[in-house]
Amino acid sequence: MMETKLKKKNKNENKRSTSVTKTSDLPDIPTKIYFTIGEVCRLCELKTHVLRYWEVVFPVLNPSKRRGRRYYKRDDIILVRQIRELLYEKGYTIEGASAQLSKGQVSSDKSTSDFSDVATHHIRATLGQLEQVIQELD
Repeated sequence: MMETKLKKKNKNENKRSTSVTKTSDLPDIPTKIYFTIGEVCRLCELKTHVLRYWEVVFPVLNPSKRRGRRYYKRDDIILVRQIRELLYEKGYTIEGASAQLSKGQVSSDKSTSDFSDVATHHIRATLGQLEQVIQELD
C-alpha cells in the first residue's frame, strides 16, 4: 500500500500579505492628460472595484465620464493617493478620511513636487530643442 504524506500547513500560509506599499514608493505619474481606471489602479496599487467604491463614498473624487468610461486627470490620481494614504497607511476610517479631505489637512504628496520638477525640466529641454530648430530654419 502506498503511503501518502500530508504536508503540514504553516499557520500563516493562507493569510494574505498585509504589507502596503507606501505612497512615496508608488510609481511616478506619467505626463499625460487622461488616465483610464486600469492605469490609475496600477499607479496607485488598487483594485478597480475599490476605486469605483471610493468614487461613491468620496464625492470629491469625480472623474469625467465619456461613453461610459471613466477618465481621470493627474489631480484625481493625487487625490486617490491621498485617500489611499489616509486609509491604508494612517489607519483612518472612511468617515475620518472624508473629514480630513474636507478640512484640507492632507499632506502634499511627495510625487507632486517630483512631478513638477521633472515636468519643468522636460519643458525647458523641449523649449531649447525648439529654439535650435527655429535657428536652423532661419
